[in-house]
Amino acid sequence: MQEPRKLEDYLIDRPKPKGIDVLCGLKHFAIITYAVPAERFQGIFPKRFQLDTVEINGQEMGLISVVPFIDVDFTSAVFPFPKFTMGQTNYRIYIVDTKTGERCVWFLGTTLDSWTLAVPRYIWNLPWHAGKVYFDCTLNEATGLYDKYQMKTFSDWAEASVDLVQSEFDSMEFPGFPDTESALVFLTHPLAGFYYRRDNKVGTYRVWHKELEVKPARLKSASFKLLSDLGIVKVSEQNSPYSVLIEPINEFTIYLPPAVIG
Repeated sequence: MQEPRKLEDYLIDRPKPKGIDVLCGLKHFAIITYAVPAERFQGIFPKRFQLDTVEINGQEMGLISVVPFIDVDFTSAVFPFPKFTMGQTNYRIYIVDTKTGERCVWFLGTTLDSWTLAVPRYIWNLPWHAGKVYFDCTLNEATGLYDKYQMKTFSDWAEASVDLVQSEFDSMEFPGFPDTESALVFLTHPLAGFYYRRDNKVGTYRVWHKELEVKPARLKSASFKLLSDLGIVKVSEQNSPYSVLIEPINEFTIYLPPAVIG
């Protein structure tokens, strides 16, 4: 069982942006998480990091999330700058940095629907890949819940589709955690990410956001080719997520440029 956590212990003041730091809204922000046997993650990240596991029915499980959203008003956090809108899908594994003890995520990579992909991919060597991302969503303004949430990504690297729905009867259940707040801290509040750069060095970057006001949802269907190609989540398992969370829009600060640690 994971230990209890209080969000107030993880909330920090926003570090002042500078240089080329970015501010962006994340619209139709969803976190679709799978719990799978821990051994499926062997060899995916360096030994400095360890899988942050949960125990479910007596078995040690790792958690991996698919996070689709639309970047809206993507712009400089410091200077007047044009604003961009683009679809994006992140793939992240929950880990612990054994050097610092910080809970963070390991990024398998990202699909991005924008010509601006050239900067993170070729200048910073981030594992970002081209894709065409389409959202078809209907948010009920009266309830604040989605009557319809569909996303499709066409990509050689990570083709994906997901169909979600929400109702007032959806509940939050997080096996392996002592309570809901502890699980939400774990799933929604890692502020550091690590990844293999395209030159195989390890890179990292940090983000900041306030408390995410997510609500539960149900998955009608999903297909994430990357997860089945890597053998992490089998095709037969992809319609049975550990949890699904949605927030219609939030705001992130991204601190750039990314750093290289090895």
